[in-house]
Amino acid sequence: MSEETSEIEAIRREKVAAIRARGENPYAFKFDRSHSAAQVQEQFKGLGEAGHDPTEVSVAGRLLTLRGHGKTAFATLGDQSGSLQIYLKADILGLERVKGLLHELDLGDIVGVSGPIFRTRTGELTVEVHSFSLLTKSVLPPPEKWHGLKDVEMRYRQRYLDLMSNPEVRESFILRSRILRAVRGFFEQRGFLEVETPILQPIAGGAAARPFTTHHNALDIPLFLRIAPELYLKRLLVGGFERVFEMNRNFRNEGVSIKHNPEFTMVECYQAYTDGSGMMELTEQLIAHAAQSCLGTLKVDYQGASLDLTPPWPRLPMAQAVRELGGVDLGALDASALARLLPDMAPAQREALSPGKLLEELFSRHVEAKLIQPTFITDYPLEISPLAKPKAGAPGLADRFELFMVGRELANGFSELNDPEDQHARFEEQLKARAKGDDEAAMMDEDFVTALKHGMPPAGGMGLGIDRLVMVLTNAASIRDVLLFPLMKPLAADAAAEEGKA
Repeated sequence: MSEETSEIEAIRREKVAAIRARGENPYAFKFDRSHSAAQVQEQFKGLGEAGHDPTEVSVAGRLLTLRGHGKTAFATLGDQSGSLQIYLKADILGLERVKGLLHELDLGDIVGVSGPIFRTRTGELTVEVHSFSLLTKSVLPPPEKWHGLKDVEMRYRQRYLDLMSNPEVRESFILRSRILRAVRGFFEQRGFLEVETPILQPIAGGAAARPFTTHHNALDIPLFLRIAPELYLKRLLVGGFERVFEMNRNFRNEGVSIKHNPEFTMVECYQAYTDGSGMMELTEQLIAHAAQSCLGTLKVDYQGASLDLTPPWPRLPMAQAVRELGGVDLGALDASALARLLPDMAPAQREALSPGKLLEELFSRHVEAKLIQPTFITDYPLEISPLAKPKAGAPGLADRFELFMVGRELANGFSELNDPEDQHARFEEQLKARAKGDDEAAMMDEDFVTALKHGMPPAGGMGLGIDRLVMVLTNAASIRDVLLFPLMKPLAADAAAEEGKA
Protein backbone atom coordinates (compact mmCIF):
# COMPACT_ATOMS: atom_id res chain seq x y z
CA MET A 1 0.00 0.00 0.00
CA SER A 2 1.37 3.40 -0.97
CA GLU A 3 1.99 6.18 1.54
CA GLU A 4 -0.76 8.26 -0.11
CA THR A 5 -3.26 5.39 0.22
CA SER A 6 -2.31 4.91 3.87
CA GLU A 7 -3.01 8.57 4.56
CA ILE A 8 -6.37 8.37 2.81
CA GLU A 9 -7.31 5.28 4.83
CA ALA A 10 -6.37 7.05 8.07
CA ILE A 11 -8.60 10.02 7.20
CA ARG A 12 -11.50 7.78 6.26
CA ARG A 13 -11.16 5.76 9.45
CA GLU A 14 -11.45 9.01 11.41
CA LYS A 15 -14.74 9.61 9.62
CA VAL A 16 -15.93 6.12 10.56
CA ALA A 17 -15.06 6.85 14.19
CA ALA A 18 -16.93 10.16 14.09
CA ILE A 19 -20.06 8.49 12.65
CA ARG A 20 -19.99 5.85 15.37
CA ALA A 21 -19.37 8.49 18.05
CA ARG A 22 -22.71 10.11 17.32
CA GLY A 23 -24.48 6.76 17.59
CA GLU A 24 -24.84 5.90 13.89
CA ASN A 25 -23.77 2.68 12.15
CA PRO A 26 -21.48 3.24 9.13
CA TYR A 27 -22.23 -0.33 8.01
CA ALA A 28 -26.02 -0.68 7.69
CA PHE A 29 -27.97 -3.96 7.77
CA LYS A 30 -30.28 -3.41 4.81
CA PHE A 31 -31.92 -0.93 2.46
CA ASP A 32 -35.22 -1.41 0.65
CA ARG A 33 -34.69 -0.55 -3.00
CA SER A 34 -37.62 0.02 -5.34
CA HIS A 35 -35.57 0.39 -8.53
CA SER A 36 -32.18 -0.30 -10.03
CA ALA A 37 -30.47 2.49 -11.93
CA ALA A 38 -31.44 0.90 -15.24
CA GLN A 39 -35.07 0.53 -14.16
CA VAL A 40 -35.26 4.24 -13.33
CA GLN A 41 -33.71 5.12 -16.70
CA GLU A 42 -36.24 2.92 -18.49
CA GLN A 43 -39.36 3.88 -16.50
CA PHE A 44 -38.77 7.62 -16.73
CA LYS A 45 -37.15 7.87 -20.17
CA GLY A 46 -40.17 9.81 -21.48
CA LEU A 47 -39.74 12.61 -18.94
CA GLY A 48 -39.04 15.83 -20.86
CA GLU A 49 -36.39 18.47 -20.24
CA ALA A 50 -36.77 20.13 -16.82
CA GLY A 51 -39.73 17.81 -16.18
CA HIS A 52 -40.68 16.42 -12.76
CA ASP A 53 -42.41 13.21 -11.74
CA PRO A 54 -43.74 12.92 -8.18
CA THR A 55 -43.23 9.16 -8.12
CA GLU A 56 -40.76 8.41 -5.35
CA VAL A 57 -38.03 5.85 -5.99
CA SER A 58 -35.47 4.27 -3.70
CA VAL A 59 -32.09 3.44 -5.21
CA ALA A 60 -28.75 2.35 -3.82
CA GLY A 61 -25.23 2.08 -5.11
CA ARG A 62 -21.62 3.15 -4.89
CA LEU A 63 -20.62 6.82 -5.13
CA LEU A 64 -18.85 7.29 -8.44
CA THR A 65 -18.74 11.10 -8.42
CA LEU A 66 -19.51 13.83 -5.88
CA ARG A 67 -19.65 17.55 -6.64
CA GLY A 68 -20.62 20.12 -4.00
CA HIS A 69 -21.98 23.57 -4.88
CA GLY A 70 -22.51 25.38 -1.58
CA LYS A 71 -26.07 24.49 -0.58
CA THR A 72 -26.41 21.73 -3.17
CA ALA A 73 -24.52 18.72 -4.41
CA PHE A 74 -24.72 16.37 -7.36
CA ALA A 75 -23.48 12.81 -7.17
CA THR A 76 -23.55 9.70 -9.33
CA LEU A 77 -24.51 6.30 -7.97
CA GLY A 78 -23.44 3.10 -9.69
CA ASP A 79 -25.03 -0.32 -9.30
CA GLN A 80 -24.81 -3.52 -11.31
CA SER A 81 -27.25 -2.24 -13.91
CA GLY A 82 -25.67 1.17 -14.58
CA SER A 83 -25.51 4.63 -13.05
CA LEU A 84 -27.88 7.40 -11.98
CA GLN A 85 -27.46 11.00 -10.86
CA ILE A 86 -28.74 12.17 -7.47
CA TYR A 87 -29.28 15.73 -6.22
CA LEU A 88 -28.84 16.84 -2.61
CA LYS A 89 -30.41 20.17 -1.74
CA ALA A 90 -30.23 22.17 1.51
CA ASP A 91 -33.86 23.34 1.11
CA ILE A 92 -34.95 19.70 1.44
CA LEU A 93 -32.34 17.99 3.63
CA GLY A 94 -31.22 21.01 5.61
CA LEU A 95 -28.02 22.98 5.21
CA GLU A 96 -26.17 21.26 8.07
CA ARG A 97 -27.11 17.85 6.73
CA VAL A 98 -25.78 18.64 3.25
CA LYS A 99 -22.58 20.15 4.67
CA GLY A 100 -22.10 17.11 6.90
CA LEU A 101 -22.56 14.71 4.00
CA LEU A 102 -20.10 16.60 1.83
CA HIS A 103 -17.57 16.42 4.65
CA GLU A 104 -18.03 12.73 5.48
CA LEU A 105 -18.78 11.14 2.11
CA ASP A 106 -16.04 9.81 -0.13
CA LEU A 107 -15.93 8.18 -3.52
CA GLY A 108 -16.52 4.46 -3.13
CA ASP A 109 -19.03 4.80 -0.28
CA ILE A 110 -22.26 2.83 -0.74
CA VAL A 111 -25.39 4.88 -0.09
CA GLY A 112 -29.15 4.62 -0.43
CA VAL A 113 -31.47 7.50 -1.35
CA SER A 114 -35.18 8.07 -1.88
CA GLY A 115 -37.04 10.83 -3.68
CA PRO A 116 -38.90 11.90 -6.82
CA ILE A 117 -37.42 12.05 -10.32
CA PHE A 118 -36.67 15.08 -12.46
CA ARG A 119 -34.68 15.77 -15.59
CA THR A 120 -32.07 18.53 -15.51
CA ARG A 121 -31.74 21.15 -18.22
CA THR A 122 -28.76 19.19 -19.53
CA GLY A 123 -31.01 16.17 -19.99
CA GLU A 124 -29.84 14.05 -17.03
CA LEU A 125 -32.43 11.94 -15.19
CA THR A 126 -31.90 12.69 -11.51
CA VAL A 127 -33.25 11.63 -8.12
CA GLU A 128 -34.14 14.61 -5.92
CA VAL A 129 -32.96 13.24 -2.57
CA HIS A 130 -35.55 13.47 0.22
CA SER A 131 -34.00 10.71 2.32
CA PHE A 132 -30.32 9.74 2.50
CA SER A 133 -28.66 6.72 4.17
CA LEU A 134 -25.00 5.80 4.41
CA LEU A 135 -24.96 2.02 3.92
CA THR A 136 -21.24 1.21 3.81
CA LYS A 137 -18.29 3.48 4.47
CA SER A 138 -15.36 2.71 2.18
CA VAL A 139 -12.04 3.18 3.95
CA LEU A 140 -9.92 2.61 0.85
CA PRO A 141 -10.21 4.78 -2.28
CA PRO A 142 -11.49 3.38 -5.58
CA PRO A 143 -8.87 2.63 -8.23
CA GLU A 144 -7.60 5.65 -10.13
CA LYS A 145 -10.67 7.71 -9.32
CA TRP A 146 -12.92 5.57 -11.53
CA HIS A 147 -10.77 6.04 -14.63
CA GLY A 148 -10.45 2.28 -14.77
CA LEU A 149 -8.05 -0.22 -13.30
CA LYS A 150 -5.45 -0.67 -16.02
CA ASP A 151 -2.78 -2.78 -14.30
CA VAL A 152 -3.47 -6.26 -15.71
CA GLU A 153 -1.80 -8.09 -12.84
CA MET A 154 -3.79 -6.12 -10.26
CA ARG A 155 -7.03 -6.65 -12.21
CA TYR A 156 -6.65 -10.41 -11.81
CA ARG A 157 -5.48 -10.29 -8.19
CA GLN A 158 -8.17 -7.86 -7.05
CA ARG A 159 -11.04 -8.73 -9.36
CA TYR A 160 -13.44 -6.79 -7.14
CA LEU A 161 -11.65 -3.57 -8.10
CA ASP A 162 -11.67 -4.60 -11.75
CA LEU A 163 -15.43 -5.19 -11.63
CA MET A 164 -15.95 -2.00 -9.67
CA SER A 165 -14.19 0.26 -12.13
CA ASN A 166 -14.45 -1.46 -15.53
CA PRO A 167 -18.10 -1.93 -16.60
CA GLU A 168 -17.08 -3.88 -19.70
CA VAL A 169 -15.52 -6.54 -17.45
CA ARG A 170 -18.81 -6.93 -15.58
CA GLU A 171 -20.57 -7.31 -18.92
CA SER A 172 -18.22 -10.08 -20.04
CA PHE A 173 -18.96 -12.09 -16.90
CA ILE A 174 -22.68 -11.51 -17.27
CA LEU A 175 -22.28 -12.87 -20.81
CA ARG A 176 -20.42 -15.88 -19.39
CA SER A 177 -23.42 -16.61 -17.18
CA ARG A 178 -25.73 -16.39 -20.19
CA ILE A 179 -23.49 -18.79 -22.14
CA LEU A 180 -23.69 -21.32 -19.30
CA ARG A 181 -27.50 -21.03 -19.30
CA ALA A 182 -27.56 -21.50 -23.07
CA VAL A 183 -25.41 -24.64 -22.82
CA ARG A 184 -27.62 -26.11 -20.12
CA GLY A 185 -30.74 -25.22 -22.08
CA PHE A 186 -29.35 -26.90 -25.20
CA PHE A 187 -28.88 -30.22 -23.42
CA GLU A 188 -32.18 -30.05 -21.54
CA GLN A 189 -34.05 -29.42 -24.79
CA ARG A 190 -32.53 -32.63 -26.16
CA GLY A 191 -33.51 -34.80 -23.25
CA PHE A 192 -30.18 -34.88 -21.42
CA LEU A 193 -30.23 -35.25 -17.65
CA GLU A 194 -27.88 -32.99 -15.68
CA VAL A 195 -25.98 -35.01 -13.07
CA GLU A 196 -23.19 -34.55 -10.53
CA THR A 197 -20.26 -36.90 -10.06
CA PRO A 198 -17.46 -36.94 -7.46
CA ILE A 199 -14.79 -34.27 -7.42
CA LEU A 200 -12.74 -36.23 -4.88
CA GLN A 201 -11.83 -39.51 -6.57
CA PRO A 202 -9.77 -42.53 -5.45
CA ILE A 203 -8.46 -42.93 -9.03
CA ALA A 204 -7.73 -39.99 -11.32
CA GLY A 205 -9.12 -41.06 -14.69
CA GLY A 206 -10.81 -39.89 -17.85
CA ALA A 207 -8.00 -37.74 -19.25
CA ALA A 208 -4.25 -37.61 -19.79
CA ALA A 209 -3.24 -35.15 -17.07
CA ARG A 210 -1.29 -34.85 -13.85
CA PRO A 211 -3.70 -34.69 -10.88
CA PHE A 212 -3.67 -32.80 -7.61
CA THR A 213 -3.42 -35.18 -4.65
CA THR A 214 -4.93 -34.90 -1.19
CA HIS A 215 -5.64 -37.14 1.79
CA HIS A 216 -8.81 -38.08 3.64
CA ASN A 217 -7.91 -38.21 7.31
CA ALA A 218 -10.88 -40.18 8.66
CA LEU A 219 -10.55 -42.97 6.09
CA ASP A 220 -6.76 -42.59 5.89
CA ILE A 221 -6.74 -42.87 2.09
CA PRO A 222 -5.19 -40.80 -0.68
CA LEU A 223 -7.57 -39.01 -3.01
CA PHE A 224 -7.31 -36.98 -6.19
CA LEU A 225 -9.12 -33.88 -7.39
CA ARG A 226 -10.77 -35.06 -10.57
CA ILE A 227 -9.13 -34.41 -13.89
CA ALA A 228 -12.35 -35.39 -15.72
CA PRO A 229 -15.76 -36.87 -14.86
CA GLU A 230 -15.75 -39.29 -17.82
CA LEU A 231 -15.49 -42.67 -16.12
CA TYR A 232 -18.27 -41.87 -13.67
CA LEU A 233 -20.58 -40.52 -16.37
CA LYS A 234 -20.10 -43.69 -18.43
CA ARG A 235 -20.98 -45.77 -15.36
CA LEU A 236 -24.35 -43.99 -15.52
CA LEU A 237 -24.84 -45.27 -19.07
CA VAL A 238 -24.27 -48.76 -17.71
CA GLY A 239 -26.90 -48.03 -15.04
CA GLY A 240 -29.55 -47.16 -17.62
CA PHE A 241 -29.37 -43.40 -18.13
CA GLU A 242 -29.15 -42.80 -21.87
CA ARG A 243 -28.34 -39.07 -22.09
CA VAL A 244 -26.37 -37.35 -19.32
CA PHE A 245 -24.30 -34.20 -19.00
CA GLU A 246 -22.36 -32.48 -16.26
CA MET A 247 -21.18 -28.90 -15.99
CA ASN A 248 -18.06 -29.70 -14.05
CA ARG A 249 -15.01 -28.17 -12.43
CA ASN A 250 -11.82 -30.07 -13.23
CA PHE A 251 -8.35 -29.74 -11.72
CA ARG A 252 -5.10 -30.48 -13.51
CA ASN A 253 -1.68 -29.94 -11.99
CA GLU A 254 -0.22 -28.12 -14.98
CA GLY A 255 1.26 -24.77 -15.89
CA VAL A 256 -0.54 -21.46 -16.20
CA SER A 257 -0.81 -19.70 -19.56
CA ILE A 258 -3.24 -17.64 -21.61
CA LYS A 259 -4.92 -20.97 -22.47
CA HIS A 260 -4.55 -22.89 -19.20
CA ASN A 261 -5.66 -22.53 -15.60
CA PRO A 262 -5.24 -25.47 -13.20
CA GLU A 263 -8.92 -25.17 -12.20
CA PHE A 264 -11.32 -24.91 -15.12
CA THR A 265 -14.89 -25.57 -16.25
CA MET A 266 -15.98 -28.15 -18.80
CA VAL A 267 -19.24 -29.66 -19.91
CA GLU A 268 -19.14 -33.38 -20.61
CA CYS A 269 -22.00 -35.28 -22.22
CA TYR A 270 -22.67 -38.90 -23.11
CA GLN A 271 -25.40 -40.23 -25.38
CA ALA A 272 -26.29 -43.88 -25.85
CA TYR A 273 -26.79 -45.33 -29.34
CA THR A 274 -24.76 -42.73 -31.19
CA ASP A 275 -21.10 -42.48 -32.20
CA GLY A 276 -18.28 -39.99 -32.71
CA SER A 277 -19.88 -38.60 -35.87
CA GLY A 278 -23.10 -37.94 -33.98
CA MET A 279 -21.17 -36.14 -31.27
CA MET A 280 -19.46 -33.91 -33.84
CA GLU A 281 -22.88 -32.83 -35.06
CA LEU A 282 -24.02 -32.22 -31.49
CA THR A 283 -20.85 -30.20 -30.73
CA GLU A 284 -21.25 -27.82 -33.66
CA GLN A 285 -24.96 -27.42 -32.94
CA LEU A 286 -24.21 -26.66 -29.27
CA ILE A 287 -21.67 -23.94 -30.02
CA ALA A 288 -23.83 -22.43 -32.76
CA HIS A 289 -26.77 -22.39 -30.33
CA ALA A 290 -24.71 -20.65 -27.63
CA ALA A 291 -23.47 -17.99 -30.09
CA GLN A 292 -26.90 -17.35 -31.59
CA SER A 293 -28.61 -17.24 -28.19
CA CYS A 294 -26.09 -14.95 -26.53
CA LEU A 295 -24.73 -12.83 -29.40
CA GLY A 296 -27.55 -13.03 -31.93
CA THR A 297 -25.18 -14.07 -34.71
CA LEU A 298 -22.98 -16.91 -35.94
CA LYS A 299 -20.37 -14.47 -37.27
CA VAL A 300 -17.92 -13.75 -34.45
CA ASP A 301 -14.86 -11.50 -34.36
CA TYR A 302 -12.04 -12.86 -32.24
CA GLN A 303 -8.76 -10.98 -31.81
CA GLY A 304 -8.78 -9.77 -35.41
CA ALA A 305 -10.09 -13.02 -36.93
CA SER A 306 -13.59 -13.25 -38.42
CA LEU A 307 -15.10 -16.61 -37.47
CA ASP A 308 -18.08 -18.26 -39.12
CA LEU A 309 -19.74 -20.69 -36.70
CA THR A 310 -22.39 -21.83 -39.17
CA PRO A 311 -22.53 -25.67 -39.22
CA PRO A 312 -21.43 -27.99 -40.69
CA TRP A 313 -17.73 -27.57 -39.99
CA PRO A 314 -14.82 -29.18 -41.90
CA ARG A 315 -13.55 -32.58 -40.78
CA LEU A 316 -9.88 -33.29 -41.42
CA PRO A 317 -7.89 -36.44 -40.51
CA MET A 318 -4.87 -35.69 -38.33
CA ALA A 319 -2.26 -37.19 -40.68
CA GLN A 320 -3.71 -35.27 -43.62
CA ALA A 321 -3.63 -32.05 -41.58
CA VAL A 322 0.05 -32.61 -40.76
CA ARG A 323 0.88 -33.18 -44.43
CA GLU A 324 -1.25 -30.42 -45.98
CA LEU A 325 -1.29 -27.69 -43.32
CA GLY A 326 1.95 -28.52 -41.52
CA GLY A 327 3.93 -29.24 -44.69
CA VAL A 328 5.44 -32.36 -43.14
CA ASP A 329 6.26 -35.35 -45.37
CA LEU A 330 5.34 -38.24 -43.09
CA GLY A 331 7.12 -40.67 -45.37
CA ALA A 332 10.50 -39.02 -44.95
CA LEU A 333 10.88 -38.69 -41.20
CA ASP A 334 14.49 -39.71 -40.79
CA ALA A 335 16.71 -38.49 -37.94
CA SER A 336 17.73 -35.28 -39.71
CA ALA A 337 14.12 -34.42 -40.60
CA LEU A 338 12.99 -34.96 -37.01
CA ALA A 339 15.85 -32.79 -35.74
CA ARG A 340 14.65 -30.02 -38.02
CA LEU A 341 10.97 -30.44 -37.09
CA LEU A 342 11.57 -30.88 -33.34
CA PRO A 343 14.72 -28.81 -32.75
CA ASP A 344 14.30 -28.31 -29.00
CA MET A 345 13.85 -32.02 -28.27
CA ALA A 346 16.85 -34.14 -27.32
CA PRO A 347 17.78 -36.89 -29.81
CA ALA A 348 16.97 -39.60 -27.28
CA GLN A 349 13.51 -38.11 -26.73
CA ARG A 350 12.85 -37.95 -30.45
CA GLU A 351 13.93 -41.57 -30.91
CA ALA A 352 11.69 -42.67 -28.03
CA LEU A 353 8.55 -41.20 -29.59
CA SER A 354 6.14 -43.89 -30.78
CA PRO A 355 4.49 -43.29 -34.17
CA GLY A 356 1.27 -42.07 -32.56
CA LYS A 357 3.05 -39.74 -30.13
CA LEU A 358 5.19 -38.43 -32.96
CA LEU A 359 2.16 -37.62 -35.11
CA GLU A 360 0.54 -35.84 -32.16
CA GLU A 361 3.71 -33.82 -31.51
CA LEU A 362 4.05 -32.79 -35.16
CA PHE A 363 0.40 -31.79 -35.28
CA SER A 364 0.73 -29.72 -32.09
CA ARG A 365 3.79 -27.86 -33.35
CA HIS A 366 3.07 -27.39 -37.04
CA VAL A 367 -0.72 -27.40 -37.46
CA GLU A 368 -2.65 -26.39 -34.36
CA ALA A 369 -1.95 -22.65 -34.55
CA LYS A 370 -3.15 -22.57 -38.17
CA LEU A 371 -6.66 -23.84 -37.34
CA ILE A 372 -8.53 -20.55 -36.99
CA GLN A 373 -11.98 -21.42 -38.34
CA PRO A 374 -13.82 -24.21 -36.47
CA THR A 375 -12.41 -27.51 -37.69
CA PHE A 376 -12.80 -31.10 -36.50
CA ILE A 377 -9.55 -33.06 -36.52
CA THR A 378 -10.32 -36.78 -36.78
CA ASP A 379 -8.58 -40.16 -36.96
CA TYR A 380 -6.35 -39.86 -33.90
CA PRO A 381 -3.79 -42.59 -33.22
CA LEU A 382 -5.33 -45.32 -31.08
CA GLU A 383 -2.35 -45.39 -28.71
CA ILE A 384 -3.08 -41.84 -27.49
CA SER A 385 -6.83 -42.51 -27.21
CA PRO A 386 -7.15 -45.10 -24.40
CA LEU A 387 -10.91 -44.63 -23.89
CA ALA A 388 -12.02 -44.48 -27.54
CA LYS A 389 -13.24 -47.22 -29.86
CA PRO A 390 -10.99 -48.28 -32.73
CA LYS A 391 -12.10 -46.85 -36.07
CA ALA A 392 -13.75 -49.53 -38.19
CA GLY A 393 -11.54 -50.60 -41.07
CA ALA A 394 -8.64 -48.37 -40.01
CA PRO A 395 -6.06 -50.27 -37.94
CA GLY A 396 -4.20 -48.14 -35.43
CA LEU A 397 -6.74 -45.29 -35.54
CA ALA A 398 -9.43 -44.27 -33.04
CA ASP A 399 -12.95 -43.08 -33.85
CA ARG A 400 -12.06 -39.81 -32.14
CA PHE A 401 -12.19 -36.10 -32.91
CA GLU A 402 -11.04 -32.83 -31.42
CA LEU A 403 -12.51 -29.45 -32.27
CA PHE A 404 -10.01 -26.65 -32.95
CA MET A 405 -10.75 -22.97 -33.30
CA VAL A 406 -8.56 -19.83 -33.12
CA GLY A 407 -5.50 -22.05 -32.85
CA ARG A 408 -6.54 -24.05 -29.80
CA GLU A 409 -8.50 -27.13 -28.85
CA LEU A 410 -12.05 -26.53 -27.60
CA ALA A 411 -13.56 -30.01 -27.47
CA ASN A 412 -12.63 -33.69 -27.47
CA GLY A 413 -14.96 -36.59 -28.24
CA PHE A 414 -15.24 -40.09 -29.61
CA SER A 415 -17.16 -43.29 -29.93
CA GLU A 416 -16.86 -44.68 -26.42
CA LEU A 417 -14.98 -47.92 -25.90
CA ASN A 418 -17.37 -50.44 -24.32
CA ASP A 419 -15.41 -53.68 -24.76
CA PRO A 420 -14.24 -54.55 -21.21
CA GLU A 421 -11.34 -56.76 -22.37
CA ASP A 422 -10.03 -54.10 -24.74
CA GLN A 423 -10.44 -51.42 -22.07
CA HIS A 424 -8.52 -53.50 -19.51
CA ALA A 425 -5.71 -54.05 -22.02
CA ARG A 426 -5.58 -50.31 -22.77
CA PHE A 427 -5.27 -49.57 -19.04
CA GLU A 428 -2.42 -52.09 -18.85
CA GLU A 429 -0.60 -50.25 -21.63
CA GLN A 430 -1.13 -46.97 -19.77
CA LEU A 431 0.37 -48.50 -16.63
CA LYS A 432 3.47 -49.43 -18.62
CA ALA A 433 3.71 -45.82 -19.80
CA ARG A 434 3.42 -44.61 -16.18
CA ALA A 435 6.20 -47.01 -15.17
CA LYS A 436 8.41 -45.38 -17.80
CA GLY A 437 7.80 -41.95 -16.30
CA ASP A 438 4.65 -40.69 -18.06
CA ASP A 439 2.79 -39.27 -15.05
CA GLU A 440 -0.08 -38.15 -17.30
CA ALA A 441 -0.87 -41.72 -18.41
CA ALA A 442 -4.13 -43.24 -17.12
CA MET A 443 -4.36 -45.29 -13.95
CA MET A 444 -5.99 -48.71 -13.81
CA ASP A 445 -9.68 -48.50 -12.82
CA GLU A 446 -10.84 -52.04 -12.15
CA ASP A 447 -14.31 -50.95 -11.03
CA PHE A 448 -14.87 -49.15 -14.33
CA VAL A 449 -13.87 -52.32 -16.19
CA THR A 450 -16.31 -54.25 -14.00
CA ALA A 451 -19.03 -51.78 -14.94
CA LEU A 452 -18.29 -52.39 -18.64
CA LYS A 453 -18.59 -56.14 -18.04
CA HIS A 454 -22.21 -55.53 -17.09
CA GLY A 455 -22.73 -53.96 -20.51
CA MET A 456 -22.58 -50.35 -21.66
CA PRO A 457 -24.61 -49.50 -24.78
CA PRO A 458 -22.80 -48.11 -27.81
CA ALA A 459 -22.39 -44.41 -27.12
CA GLY A 460 -20.70 -41.21 -28.06
CA GLY A 461 -19.20 -38.71 -25.63
CA MET A 462 -17.79 -35.20 -25.75
CA GLY A 463 -16.08 -32.73 -23.43
CA LEU A 464 -16.12 -29.01 -24.22
CA GLY A 465 -13.95 -26.42 -22.49
CA ILE A 466 -16.39 -23.79 -21.26
CA ASP A 467 -13.68 -21.25 -20.44
CA ARG A 468 -12.25 -21.44 -23.95
CA LEU A 469 -15.71 -21.19 -25.48
CA VAL A 470 -16.37 -18.07 -23.39
CA MET A 471 -13.03 -16.65 -24.55
CA VAL A 472 -14.17 -16.96 -28.17
CA LEU A 473 -17.63 -15.50 -27.58
CA THR A 474 -16.37 -12.59 -25.45
CA ASN A 475 -13.27 -11.86 -27.58
CA ALA A 476 -10.98 -12.48 -24.59
CA ALA A 477 -7.26 -12.85 -25.31
CA SER A 478 -6.48 -14.76 -22.10
CA ILE A 479 -8.31 -17.39 -20.09
CA ARG A 480 -7.75 -15.16 -17.06
CA ASP A 481 -10.12 -12.63 -18.60
CA VAL A 482 -13.02 -15.09 -18.34
CA LEU A 483 -12.24 -16.48 -14.87
CA LEU A 484 -13.39 -14.32 -11.99
CA PHE A 485 -10.53 -15.45 -9.79
CA PRO A 486 -7.72 -17.09 -11.81
CA LEU A 487 -4.89 -18.79 -9.98
CA MET A 488 -2.08 -16.34 -9.22
CA LYS A 489 1.28 -16.75 -7.54
CA PRO A 490 1.01 -15.11 -4.09
CA LEU A 491 2.59 -11.68 -3.89
CA ALA A 492 4.67 -12.85 -0.96
CA ALA A 493 6.15 -15.56 -3.17
CA ASP A 494 6.95 -13.00 -5.85
CA ALA A 495 8.68 -10.78 -3.31
CA ALA A 496 10.67 -13.69 -1.90
CA ALA A 497 11.75 -14.72 -5.39
CA GLU A 498 12.95 -11.21 -6.17
CA GLU A 499 14.80 -11.05 -2.86
CA GLY A 500 16.48 -14.36 -3.69
CA LYS A 501 17.65 -13.02 -7.06
CA ALA A 502 19.16 -10.01 -5.35
